[in-house]
Formats: sequence, structure tokens, C-alpha cells
Amino acid sequence: MSRLFDWMDRSTCNFLAVDLMADILAGSGFRRLSEADIWKIERGGKYFVTKNGSALFAFVAGTESLADHGVRIISAHSDSPCFKLKPNCEIYGDGGMVSLNVEKYGGGILYTWFDRPLSISGRVMMRSDDVLAPREVTIDLRRPVAVIPHLAIHFNRAVNDGNPLSVQKDMKPVVGYFSAAEIESYRNHGGVIRSIVAAHLSEQTGENIAPEDITDYELCLYPAEKAGFVGVGEKLFQSARIDDLSMAFAGLEAMLAECDIPCEATRVLAVFDNEETGSGTKQGAHSPVLRHIMERLCIAFGEEPQAFYRALSRSFMISADDAHAWHPNYNEKYDPTNHPVMGGGPVVKINANCKYMTDARGAAVFGALCEKAGVNRQYFVNHADVAGGSTLGNISSAQLDINGVDMGCAIWAMHSARETAAVSDHVDTVKVFRQFFKS
Repeated sequence: MSRLFDWMDRSTCNFLAVDLMADILAGSGFRRLSEADIWKIERGGKYFVTKNGSALFAFVAGTESLADHGVRIISAHSDSPCFKLKPNCEIYGDGGMVSLNVEKYGGGILYTWFDRPLSISGRVMMRSDDVLAPREVTIDLRRPVAVIPHLAIHFNRAVNDGNPLSVQKDMKPVVGYFSAAEIESYRNHGGVIRSIVAAHLSEQTGENIAPEDITDYELCLYPAEKAGFVGVGEKLFQSARIDDLSMAFAGLEAMLAECDIPCEATRVLAVFDNEETGSGTKQGAHSPVLRHIMERLCIAFGEEPQAFYRALSRSFMISADDAHAWHPNYNEKYDPTNHPVMGGGPVVKINANCKYMTDARGAAVFGALCEKAGVNRQYFVNHADVAGGSTLGNISSAQLDINGVDMGCAIWAMHSARETAAVSDHVDTVKVFRQFFKS
């Protein structure tokens, strides 16, 4: 679990998660490709390509044709609910107090963010000689620089009876208070955030980077607490961003474990971005990015014109996005016969209204993989009176008419600032993923 915890602690935003995966893959012999180049792919070769710096697609080319053996895909996503900093985000208040103007990303549980030490990570753009290609740098301050302080109960005696929250009013992080001279200096150099980011980048790169060199940014707040065990016997663990970085890491672990073992089929790890906001971006599951990669593989292999369509009929996708674990305090919220429990094994997610891609065939395939891997399988179906969400599988199938299954590990407090999962479920998921990549 130490590798998982380290991964969770370092992947504090989508951009850094992809950076870290790219470094790990490159260190394991995977060759980086560019969308702008002509791809020359060797049978059995290991490759990866990134999109927008926030999505990654790694693959091991099969030893045989795609048309005859298809593609085995594990998909996950790199993003999690958070707060993103708006441009010109500083709000200067009484006594030199400085707050940040933020926007909610995704559907997080807002009150779990109160009174936590928060840091900042993301990417910044700096001037370059090519106006169409600004210099891009990822950054993680890796220290607490903000807090969202809750209003004292003395000013809201009914807070525990229900507390509607406004992101614009209630969720503004505070970075501290400064003298009039300090505030004037910050204002003259683009604000507090640009100033502390420029100072961090200067230390990180050894260059003299001024706040004015930063032309734009995509920065988010994240909880600074580390991942770790919780409960008796170290059977549970907690972290921010378990949904869905734990599934991305499980897919990466399986890919690395099996990549040097020859396989007739081509194996793909697809880590999309923006699932939490509907996947409707160029790097999201609703885009044609994965389809384009498969088409380029068919072209690179010199296969016949209908190879791509034939490959789809022989392909399978495991869409890996976490599921809701049965909560002992809220039994009434769950389906009476299909509620997964912590430590019960990977979860197949089913919805009669096709919010998931799972059908009987997909569930049967995944069940057989679990059986072969020696792992228990569970089901999640929504309580019939509760509407469910959707995820990568059914969105991807709008671009790729492919067989597959939606699954995940059962977790508590999905979209909280700190989620909880079972150690054994993560371990078992890696086993099933490895079985899928070797079958």
C-alpha cells in the first residue's frame, strides 16, 4: 500500500497525476508518442501519449492483428471534485486579510472542506517565443497555504440542523493577513497567488521567474493531509481523491506487471480527464480521443481498411470508477439485495436505464475474470427510488460501440475531501486487472 499512498499524495491534481504516470511509464520502457507525429508502432512495443497534460493513454501493442484479437481497455479518470482559483482571485479585506475567489469543480461535499489545511497545485502558462505554444509548467506548493474557516456555532445556532452553503460566500479560502506595504507590492505584481507561485517556480527551476512571466493558470486547492490507514487492523485507508485515482493506479500497476509478457491482443490503459463534469472535453471520455488512437494503431500496423471495425467487435472495456459502499448508518439508502460492502471485492455497477455500460454479457465476462483471479465479485444497483449517476463506460460507448463493464471499489463518502476504502478491495482489483491483461 505504500506505493498507492505515495501515488495519492503526489497526484494532487489531474496534471500531476498524468505527469507522475508518464514518468513511471517512461522509466519502465514505454516510449512517449506525440499526436503531431507519424506513429511507427512495433508488435509488442510499449507506448503512451498524453492529451492536454491531463489525460494519458498507455498501450502495449499486441503480437497479432487488432482485427483478429481486438483491444483490452481499462479506463479511469484523473480528476476529482475540488475548488479552482478564478483569474484575479484575490479578495482584499479588513486588517489586510486576503481571501481567494474560487469556483467549484465537480460535485464535492462542500462542508468536508472546512477547517482543513489546503495547498495549491496545477499548471501555469508562461511566455514563449511561439504565441501558439506557451511554456507550460506543473506546480505543487506542497505546503498548507490556505484554509476555509467555518463560521462559529455562536453565530449560527442551527448549523447542525442543516446548513445551506454558497460557494461564492461560504467557501472562500483565506491565505492570511498582510501589511499595507505587502498588499501594495502584491497588487503591483499580479497578486498574491502569482507572486507565491513565481517564487516557488524560481526555487523549483533555478530560474528567476517574475510574477509577470505567468500569463495564465489552472490552479486548484487540495487537502494537505496524507493518505494512510484508519480503523483497527489497517483494513481501511483514507485519502483525498480515492475516486478515481485509486482505479487509475490499479490499472497502471496491472499494466506494468504484465507489459513484458507477450499477448496477442493490444492492451490499453486510458485515463481520461473531466469525468466529474460530464466528460465533454477534448480529453474526456465523450471525445473521440480513444477512437483516434485505435484508428492510428490500425494504420500503423498496416491493417486492411475494415480492421478498426472488426477490432471493435473483439474488444472489451473495463470502465473503472469507484462505487458506493454500504453505510451502516444509512441502510435505508441502499438497495436491499445489491449493496456492496467494504472488503467484499470489486463491484459491478448495473443500472436499468443504461447509466452504466454493464449488460449481462459484460457482467459475465467480469465475473469470469474475478473467478479466474480468485477474487470475490459484488454488485451495486441503486435503490429503486434513488436516481444514479453515470460514468466513463456508457459515455465512451457513444464513441466506441464496444462491449464492456462498469465497475469499481466500494468506498465511503464519495466526493468528500477525504474518502475511505478497503485495502483488500484495492489489492483484489489489481489482481483482476492483471488477469484481464494476460487472458
